[in-house]
Amino acid sequence: MKQGDIVSPKTPLETIFRLTPIQKTGLAKLSITTVEDLLRYFPVRYTSIADIKHIADLSKGEDVTIYGRVVSSKTSKGFRTKIPMTEAIIEDATGRVKCVWFHQAYIVKMLVPEMMVKLSGHVEERGEVPYLANPELVRTNELPLDASGSLFEDNHEMLVYPVYPETKGITSRFIYHHIQKLFSKGALGNIVDPIPEDILTKYHLPTLKTALVWIHTPQKESDAVAARKRFAFEEVFMIQLARQRERAQTKEHRGFIIDPEPKALAQFTARFPFKPTASQTHALEDIFSDIKKGVPMARLLEGDVGSGKTFVAATAAYAVAASAPADNKFGNLQVAYMAPTEILAEQHFKSFIEYFKGLPVEIGLLTGSGAKKFPSKTNASEATKVSRVQLLKWIAEGKLLILIGTHSLIQKSVQFKNLGLAIVDEQHRFGTLQRGKLTKKDMIIPHFLSMTATPIPRTLALTIYGNLDLTLLDEMPMGRLPIKTELVAKSNRKKMEEHIRAEINNGRQAYIICPRIDEPDPEKELALQAKSVIAEAKRIAEDIFPEFEVGILHSKMKPDEKEWVMEEFKKGAIHILVATSVIEVGVNVPNATMIAIEGAERFGLAQLHQLRGRVIRSNHQAYCYILTESTSEISQKRLKALATAKNGFELAELDLTLRGSGELSGGKQWGISDIGMEAIKNIKMVEAARTEASRIIAEDLELTNYPLLCAKIKTNHRDTHWE
Repeated sequence: MKQGDIVSPKTPLETIFRLTPIQKTGLAKLSITTVEDLLRYFPVRYTSIADIKHIADLSKGEDVTIYGRVVSSKTSKGFRTKIPMTEAIIEDATGRVKCVWFHQAYIVKMLVPEMMVKLSGHVEERGEVPYLANPELVRTNELPLDASGSLFEDNHEMLVYPVYPETKGITSRFIYHHIQKLFSKGALGNIVDPIPEDILTKYHLPTLKTALVWIHTPQKESDAVAARKRFAFEEVFMIQLARQRERAQTKEHRGFIIDPEPKALAQFTARFPFKPTASQTHALEDIFSDIKKGVPMARLLEGDVGSGKTFVAATAAYAVAASAPADNKFGNLQVAYMAPTEILAEQHFKSFIEYFKGLPVEIGLLTGSGAKKFPSKTNASEATKVSRVQLLKWIAEGKLLILIGTHSLIQKSVQFKNLGLAIVDEQHRFGTLQRGKLTKKDMIIPHFLSMTATPIPRTLALTIYGNLDLTLLDEMPMGRLPIKTELVAKSNRKKMEEHIRAEINNGRQAYIICPRIDEPDPEKELALQAKSVIAEAKRIAEDIFPEFEVGILHSKMKPDEKEWVMEEFKKGAIHILVATSVIEVGVNVPNATMIAIEGAERFGLAQLHQLRGRVIRSNHQAYCYILTESTSEISQKRLKALATAKNGFELAELDLTLRGSGELSGGKQWGISDIGMEAIKNIKMVEAARTEASRIIAEDLELTNYPLLCAKIKTNHRDTHWE
């Protein structure tokens, strides 16, 4: 780029800077290609040169950053544990310290004598001698900033500097200096603020230019706080704007008017072996109230694990499938029920067969593995395999009223005649565009019911589901006993195993969950050191429970194999099922009342809660054993929260508090950045963003007067995955 050329937000970085191939790859990995991408790559934290420790001042228990020179490095193995590790001696002007990387023998290749390094980690002690355990390692040639004088002089200034997430070829220092170069090239002069000025003034938020300067080069802590507040508000505001607009556009379309017949509904619900809870009754009232209005329903049914969402979905499906379209030209309305996995789709199909036996409702199953239909011609109480082409023909003709499946349901080849209701289970990447794929052009938009058993804090639900009405199922079915959850230390494993043995001898079954499928490759760098399904199943079958039948289930197995294993487990032929988290969502075996989760610290709290929910499917007492070898304080707090929280909603709030920004339920899955997750903790900010978004959409649905906002939400909505 020539001097004097305009640097615009969309200018590619490679036209401004000379980048090496490894830097280009690193930037691409961080999704940084333009000036705007780099300016919006925010620091994760701030530190100052005063925060950097001298080696002589290290104390046990601290989290520190040191700068020093590599004196020596070597690989070794633990004396008793035989764990492969790297050991290094690091020196600064005040002394030397040992650094140890457990399970990371390959790090020795990165440590060359005389090399300058920055190390951040936890100070441990052995024999009263401090050492750094598993520190983060960054090669460096200079100070974090161009500060004059030596790092180790006592009279250095308190210089605040940002710390950015790094990747191979891209250091925090690289990001910092290239952002400063963009500032000096006048990049801020061509940036226009998408947030209207009246909103900035109303909520005392800095302008975009000011916020960018403050977040990357704060003179004081309050600058950085104000900038982060502005960007957090902006992110939630943009999400709200997109969702509110989507909701308003949906309401402009017609929906089927469905008014179910109370007597027929009562006869259908009487088929179930239990009385609906007050929560389930309320949820159905909400749904029936929506589908009578002639406007497409958009509702989220949020229920804790085992609270009975499937009953609500089946009753809603019956109400729709028993209704004719207004023109009544042909047949009844259809229902699409989409599940996230083939195992769950197959399970829902079998459940619906039980619910609808003897009723004039044909049900289909469509997954990547094939197609099935109920009832079969030869046996009215069983399903049969059919060709995909034939199943699609019946759907297009309107003959098949309920279709259950995976993402196969939104392929172009699937055409419904009169789709009245789309139900989506545990999958939120399903907005207006996906609903549109389920209908032919110029047809009425189907009603939409999304269901989740991942309890979500109210602020997060208000943000992500700004276009959905919310119904909570906050009661458990009658007779369900609270699950007993216990953290198990190494010393207690034998006691746990004996309890599992006694319960199985008493007729119950158990799950054992492992983080991996296969054993890690000892030669592979950064391999996850955790128990594997295959090795653990062998150990359990041969050494721990040789008297019981042990099965395995994981994602690499073929669909037929998975189905066979699940059938054997349901029948009770398999006593212990060793699996990965593939069983997390929806698997329903009422007789399985115990679950032991190995390496529990490797799972998110919401995921652990889902796994635990597999054993609360009957009125037998259920047990969940949480096994971890992690001694980290945060891990211990999180796992104790799982043991003490009364329900998933309480757990979700705890998760938000404990894990911090960007971490909730593996928070990246929501498509919200770390800085946006900070806003989620602030209900006032979420409500303010929601209010302003609703006001703007009510005044100007097409955003004609807000072209910058329109462009921004189109880009963001295209790039964001709501899962």
